[in-house]
Amino acid sequence: MRTFFKKSLVFFLAAALFCGSMPFASASYTPPVSTVRIGLYYGSGALDGANLENSVGSGYRFGYYDADRNFVSVGYTDETAISMVVDRNVYYSQNYGNYFEGNAGSTVVGCYHIQLSKTYGSYDSARSAADTFTSVNAYVKYSSGNYYVCVGEYISSDAAKAAGATLNIAQDWDVTSGTAYTVAVVKTGTDKILFEFEYGTAHSLGVMPRSGSAKAETYFKGYRYYGGFQYARLNGGDLTVVNFVGVEDYVKGVIPYEMSASWPVEALKAQAVCARTYLMAGLNGHSSNGFDLCNTTCCQVYRGLNSANANSNGAVDATAGEYLLYAGQLCQTFFYSSNGGASESSENVWYASLGYLKGKTDPYEAKIADSIPGYYWTETYTAEELTGKLQNKGISIGRIVNFEVTQFTPTGNVYTITFTDENGKTVSYSKERVRTLLGFNSMRYKITCSDGGESTGSTLYVNNSTSMLSGPLSKLFGIGGGGDVGSITSGKTYAVSGSGEVSEIVGQGSSGSDLSVYDPDRVFTVSGSGSGHNVGLSQWGAYSMAKYYDKSYRDILSFYYTGAAIEKAG
Repeated sequence: MRTFFKKSLVFFLAAALFCGSMPFASASYTPPVSTVRIGLYYGSGALDGANLENSVGSGYRFGYYDADRNFVSVGYTDETAISMVVDRNVYYSQNYGNYFEGNAGSTVVGCYHIQLSKTYGSYDSARSAADTFTSVNAYVKYSSGNYYVCVGEYISSDAAKAAGATLNIAQDWDVTSGTAYTVAVVKTGTDKILFEFEYGTAHSLGVMPRSGSAKAETYFKGYRYYGGFQYARLNGGDLTVVNFVGVEDYVKGVIPYEMSASWPVEALKAQAVCARTYLMAGLNGHSSNGFDLCNTTCCQVYRGLNSANANSNGAVDATAGEYLLYAGQLCQTFFYSSNGGASESSENVWYASLGYLKGKTDPYEAKIADSIPGYYWTETYTAEELTGKLQNKGISIGRIVNFEVTQFTPTGNVYTITFTDENGKTVSYSKERVRTLLGFNSMRYKITCSDGGESTGSTLYVNNSTSMLSGPLSKLFGIGGGGDVGSITSGKTYAVSGSGEVSEIVGQGSSGSDLSVYDPDRVFTVSGSGSGHNVGLSQWGAYSMAKYYDKSYRDILSFYYTGAAIEKAG
C-alpha cells in the first residue's frame, strides 16, 4: 500500500464552531468553474514531443481554450495516434516511442516549411487546397485566426527553398520556420505533419479527442484520461502539457492514487469530498504555468483512469458536487497517511490557526497500527553523524553533545527540538521543521540516548510514569539546593517524594553521564509513529473508522475537520 502526505500553505481564516455530527449537504455553494486545468508536464519536465492515442473514440479536434475554459475548434483529424512537437527539428526515437529535439535518426520532422501566401476562411477550404499536392505532404496551418497551407518539413531553409523551386506552385510562397510559440501535430512515429498551430501568447494549442457513442478516453504516457489537452510553449520553451477535465472526472483520477480503490467505500467517499474541496480551494494555484493544480503530492496525485474501479468511482458519484465548508468558506482539506496517535492543530505545524484544523487524540489508528506499513519507525544517529548532517545543512553549530525534544504540543506531538554543542550553544527548531529538518516520517516521536533513557529536557513526569510535563523546562520551577525557587534547568533541582524524601531531579537521559562532553559514538535514537504532517484527515484513520467502527464518511469528516459542514453545489 502506498502512503501519501500532503504539504501546502494555509490561507483561510477560521470562524464559528459547529458541534455534533456533520449536517446533511445543503445547496449553498456554487463552484466558479466546471472544467479544471491539471498540469501533467511542466517546468523542467516540459516535453519536446507528447503523444496521444485514442482509447475510446476516434480522431481529434484542434483548437484552443478560451478565457472561460471552453474549447474553440479550428481543425480536426481522423488519425487515432498523434504527437504534438515543438516546431524545431525533432526526431522520433523507436526505443523511447517519442520525439526529441535534433535531426539524428531515420525519422526527422524538419521545422522549415513552404508556406503559401493565400489565406483561407475555413479549415475545410484550406484542407482542400492542401490536398491538391499529391507528391509531397501538405497540411493546414492556423496562425492568429487565419488558415494557410504549408508544404513539407525540411531540416534547413535551403532544403525547403530547393524543394519549393521544383513544385511549380501557382501562388506566391515563402519559407517559414514558425515562431517560438508554434506547435506542430504529426502522425506518431512518422515525419508527416497533420496540422500546425501558432497564436503567439494569446492562445495555446488545444486538442480534444472526438468521441463516438461512448465518452472519449485518451492514452497519454501510459495513463488514460478524460477531457482535452493543452500544449503551451511558455516563453518559447518546450511543451507544457495540461489536462482540461471536468471536476468529477478529475476526482475519479485522484481517489485511487491517494487511497486504494479497494478500501471501504465510506473512507473513499471522505477522500472524494476532500479531493474535490482541495481542488476548488486551490484553483489557479499554478497560474504562472497556466493551470490550477499539478498532478503530484505537491497538490494531489492525479493519474487518470487506470487504477479506478467501480468502488472508487461509486464513491465519487455518491458524493458528486459535495464540498466541505467552514463558516461559508471552503476548507483547506489537508490529509496525510497516518498521525501515529494524534492529529495536530494547523498553527502548531504551519502558521495560520484554522478553526476546523484542530489537533485531537486519534483512537482509530491504534486498531490497525500493526497493519499499517511503516507505522512505527526508527532513525539513529551518532553524535558525529548528527554533527555532520547539521553542518552540511549550513547550520552554525559545533560538535553535538545532545539532541532533545524541548516542547510538545497538547496532543503529544513534537513542537520544538533542540541541539546542543560542546560549547553549550543551542539551536532549536519548531513546528513543521521538527519533521522536515532531518526527514522524519512524522512529528510524533521521542528521542533516547545511548548514555541511558530519554534524551529530552522536557520529558519529566509527576505522580506516576504516565503524567508527563510537556515543558519547556524553563517554564517549570522547583526547589533548589539552597531552598530557593528556580527553573528546573538551572542548577540542581530537588523534588519531594510521596514518603517525604527529598532527592535531586536528574534527567532520564543523563544516567550519570555528562552530556556536556562530546562523545562521537554517542547514539541518539528517534522512535516515532505515523507518516505525514498530521493536519487534517488521516487516511488510515478513515480506513479504520469505516471498516471497524461502522462510521460514515460524514462521521469521518466531522472527526478530522472540527465544525465543518458538507454543502452540495447548487
